[in-house]
Amino acid sequence: MTDASNENRFRENLQGEVDGARLYRALAEAEPNPDIAKVYARLASIEEAHAEVWRKQLQAMGKSIRTPSPGWRTRALSFLARRFGPAFVLPVIGGIERVDSGKYDTQAEAVASGLPQAERSHARILQAIGQGLPNGMQGSTLARLEGRHRSGGNALRAAVLGANDGLVSNLSLVAGVAGAAVENQTLLLTGIAGLVAGACSMAMGEWLSVNSARELYQGQIATEAAELEQAPEEEQEELALIYQAKGLPQDEAQRLAAQMIANRATALDTLVREELGIDPDELGGSAWSAAATSFALFAIGAVFPLLGFVFFEGALAVQAGIVASAAALFAIGAGTSLFTGRGLLFSGLRQLAIGLGSAAITYGIGRLVGVSLGG
Repeated sequence: MTDASNENRFRENLQGEVDGARLYRALAEAEPNPDIAKVYARLASIEEAHAEVWRKQLQAMGKSIRTPSPGWRTRALSFLARRFGPAFVLPVIGGIERVDSGKYDTQAEAVASGLPQAERSHARILQAIGQGLPNGMQGSTLARLEGRHRSGGNALRAAVLGANDGLVSNLSLVAGVAGAAVENQTLLLTGIAGLVAGACSMAMGEWLSVNSARELYQGQIATEAAELEQAPEEEQEELALIYQAKGLPQDEAQRLAAQMIANRATALDTLVREELGIDPDELGGSAWSAAATSFALFAIGAVFPLLGFVFFEGALAVQAGIVASAAALFAIGAGTSLFTGRGLLFSGLRQLAIGLGSAAITYGIGRLVGVSLGG
């Protein structure tokens, strides 16, 4: 490998460690639980030590050493963590850590410094924070760090894709009707109807999904309560095995399980969290809150194709709506790169092509139908 390629690799690794340290510092600052904040701060310190490894490699090559600024993705995730809390971005960060956990395996300099093991450890730590360890922080505190991943997925991803649904569907609807060469007032009415109908549909679907999940969880909790009442010894053994699987020694796992089973209310709460992976205090969250969020996200996206009608009329209004929608499509694509890891420009242009392609297809169909009906 040439000196130039090594230098590029070292600088890329340095950038990654600087980004990681900055991100964990942001999580530590935003985390209200002091115990979890200490974990994030410790991870940030480790990333800073890793950055020093690559600074020394560059120094040994006689290269200039300038600490890079955090990348745009890191700055965006840090802002979101401070604005909405660590839970909003933690699933994205956990995914990034899992993807990056093997990036140092084939780099001799990293292997010599023990970096591959440390990176895999970071991924396991984030997973442990999400799952919760029996002798660590409370499961309810830890469970929220993964967002609503058991009942709908990552909140950041849901927000981006929810707005995208409204934008693409309403843009396509307006474009299709515009292809039939109808009047300006009809286009606006169609767009408003598409916004309201789509947002209501999304809200009802989300309400049904979350409410159904809640009812399912309630049934599982009732079943677990009956099993605990009928066979407490078996439930105690099962709980001990769960703790052993998480790394506790057998004796300690059995002792902890016996303490839990001694109090039936505590035992049921623990079994539900550890065995079923359910937070009995939340049960998937509020169905009404989820419905309202889905309605709002869809409506936000769906309003962009209609913005042109606020300022212009006729064909100019449609064109302005397309321009506004194109800008929003690119922004949404850039937003997806936060959790996909792809480049901002690539993600933005890809989303732009998909959205405008969908609108072009419906416009063409509307044009054909309009000509056919017009005789």
